[in-house]
Amino acid sequence: MKIEKLVVASHNQGKIDEIKRMMAPFKVDVVSARELELPDVEETGTTFRENAALKANQLSEISGLPCLADDSGLCVDALGGRPGVYSARYAGPERDFDRAMEHLIEELRNSGSNDWSAHFSCVLALKIPGRECRFFEGKVEGEIVSEKSGHNGFGFDPIFKPHGFDKTFANFTAEEKAKISHRGRAFEKFCRELEDLISN
Repeated sequence: MKIEKLVVASHNQGKIDEIKRMMAPFKVDVVSARELELPDVEETGTTFRENAALKANQLSEISGLPCLADDSGLCVDALGGRPGVYSARYAGPERDFDRAMEHLIEELRNSGSNDWSAHFSCVLALKIPGRECRFFEGKVEGEIVSEKSGHNGFGFDPIFKPHGFDKTFANFTAEEKAKISHRGRAFEKFCRELEDLISN
């Protein structure tokens, strides 16, 4: 099945824009679940992979189109891997990430740990009707900083500093971030196979 239109299983505009930018070189019409007025799938899985598969499978079935879903999150070592799959829920129903970042920093201060190591993980799930889900994973290591910095990106980007850099993700341009981010790395793996996927 040749992919001409691809549904992105997200209602998060920041994530949608990032994925559309990464898909720009491919001649595929990328539309979001929001644009097609598809439901926001409840993330009941306990892993990024389970949640990505849930979204990709359900929205592909509803729309009849190939669907790309991503589940990603921030995992902080001193907090036992939290917020992890609950990263978006840290921001509450109103998606207030300023509050979520303050809450996370407060938790770290209360943990008594001086190790604020963290990583972002991303799992992409591609569901093509009639085929099994395919998965592509990416990860970036770094640390949490105590003060927000930068205005680009979204989510926890203003408090995450990737290893090897002296600035947070929110200080990167979209193009710079795509080269090293967890989602960028997962997309790199996805794009390696995309030529075959869109022609077969």
